Amino acid sequence: MIHMREYNAFEAKNVKFLVNKQIQYATIQITQTGYNKGILDTTVLVRAYLLEKGIHDFEKQLRGQEHKKMVNSYILTDTEIKNTQSSLYRPETKDGDPRMWVYQLKDFVNPDDIFAIIVHNTNLFVINLSRIDIGKAYRSSLINPIQDLINNLHNVATSVSDELLGLIRDRMSNWVPTKVLADTGVGREVEYQLGISMNANKTPDYKGIELKSKRQKSNTKGTLFTNIPDWNLSKCKSSREIADKYGYLRPDLDRKTLQVTVSALKSNAQGLGLEVNWKNERLEMNHFALPDNESGRYVKLHDVSVWTLLHLHERLAEKHHETFWIDVESRINSGVEEFRVMTIDHTKNPLLPQFDVLLEQGKIKLDLMLSRPSGRGDTYSFKMDKKHRTLLFPESETYIINMV
Repeated sequence: MIHMREYNAFEAKNVKFLVNKQIQYATIQITQTGYNKGILDTTVLVRAYLLEKGIHDFEKQLRGQEHKKMVNSYILTDTEIKNTQSSLYRPETKDGDPRMWVYQLKDFVNPDDIFAIIVHNTNLFVINLSRIDIGKAYRSSLINPIQDLINNLHNVATSVSDELLGLIRDRMSNWVPTKVLADTGVGREVEYQLGISMNANKTPDYKGIELKSKRQKSNTKGTLFTNIPDWNLSKCKSSREIADKYGYLRPDLDRKTLQVTVSALKSNAQGLGLEVNWKNERLEMNHFALPDNESGRYVKLHDVSVWTLLHLHERLAEKHHETFWIDVESRINSGVEEFRVMTIDHTKNPLLPQFDVLLEQGKIKLDLMLSRPSGRGDTYSFKMDKKHRTLLFPESETYIINMV
């Protein structure tokens, strides 16, 4: 799995500037080998970004140079713009791992540099985050290509969130009846009001903005995302195996079910608990028990399942690049649930390493819904309370739609 190094202080300043301007982007680190061979291995996030922006779908691409796709590209500095092309392809070797290369890139980067790829009007724009001071270029009195690109993209990004906020104010400030009286009734109606069709797509809901709706009086935690374990790394190889080993019988079901919360603070009634394995960069769900000597310390009995932290980071970044957390007031009127939107928290760009810390602190927990009587699919939901949200999403705005 491709793993990019952490940003240095200069790069982090550039990233923060892009985030504050609401610029969507993907980043690539150019290794010495990649620099020498003219090869860039694309991460899951890069592939997801190019797919979301309608540039390319690596999953549908055949292997070999004859199937590569060329995309018009521009390399930007604080003084010039270089028109070039990028090739997107899957080689015959190396299991067809997705790759790309920006022609003439070597003239603008050094090995170990990190650069941003930004899509605008079906073109790729490349900026070296390790060398170019983006904020300084943007504030310069001299007109330059970085100014033009950021201004155009910022206006587009702001227009989407403004458009979404306007639709919510217009359509959900007053009482709206839901079509079904169920836990999911409000969320489904919010999407219906915004013209979003129901689907199982893991990408954000409204033009790149994720929607999370919650009743104000509900005590349930907000779901960040769902993600199944990596079965290749896990001791248990399926959800059914986990339910059979650690679940419980119910009178209305002819098999074991497992619907519990799992935390890193302590094991639950089934003996299941989470553990962040920093050395191997994994999140582990293990089976624990108290020893006979009553020392008070839990000991691990069995491995259960594993997630790689990098993949969890990718899911979080993909799902919550920008999110509207919608709190609603609800009431029952003649047997029909009605709601109106009260407040919206608008968050952007989660701190990915902080996700691991919050897991270890028990502020992010895992809800298992396995082998349910309803017959719904098995889910592994990573959740956190609203009160902890600022620890993961430091940049947010709150919009008041209705006063209490």
